[in-house]
Amino acid sequence: MNAPPVLQTRKLTCRFGGVVAVNNVDLAIAEGELRCLIGPNGAGKSTLFRCMTRQLRPSSGEILLRGRNLAGYHPHQIARMGVAIKNQIPSVYGGLSVRENIWLAGRRAHRGRELERSVDDVLDEIGFGDPSRVDRKVDELSHAHRQWVELGMLLATSPTLALLDEPAAGMTRDEMLKTVELVRHLNKRATIIVEHDLDFISLLAKRVTVLHRGAILVEDTMENVVRNQMVRDIYLGSQWRAKQ
Repeated sequence: MNAPPVLQTRKLTCRFGGVVAVNNVDLAIAEGELRCLIGPNGAGKSTLFRCMTRQLRPSSGEILLRGRNLAGYHPHQIARMGVAIKNQIPSVYGGLSVRENIWLAGRRAHRGRELERSVDDVLDEIGFGDPSRVDRKVDELSHAHRQWVELGMLLATSPTLALLDEPAAGMTRDEMLKTVELVRHLNKRATIIVEHDLDFISLLAKRVTVLHRGAILVEDTMENVVRNQMVRDIYLGSQWRAKQ
């Protein structure tokens, strides 16, 4: 008997007045999968993320975490179940050091010596293992470094499911390549990424879901998605042409 998906939505819909931001979305994320969500601005990607964690209350439909219906749960309860989310704007403690940020995140999942080992491991993974860097205040860091600290905070919680909203936004290519490696570390179980940067996605994605006007337009491999004429017309065409 197959195990249930880590995360599943059934006819998930979210309305704001007369606007349907998420429209009857059926999505299933398997154990260990790395799924990328793409689509034009306003397609409903970030709204779908916030519905998955109940930061927004869906208008109708179901959200299941390993078969458990999340109706009635609050965001902090879902986080305790192992769902970690990284929003577009880094959610870090600017006045605290890099180590303190990682330590505070890690104590949700670890204690004692295990916590200290976990913090040290994460600091090495995100490139802050040097003693001269771990004590720097996060407010003093560059945009990319703050993003990496937040990814480290997610790593420290050992999540069941990681939701990443544009983790490579505003980065140089070298910074983006490092972020690819950090995401691969996170993807020990299941990871969902919302992203606009096609180079970033192409280095990670095996399966891509394309949203358009709140609904799933296409769900396929990255290779097939970029060949799909509908996707090229509504989303990829201008980006591909700009790169050629």
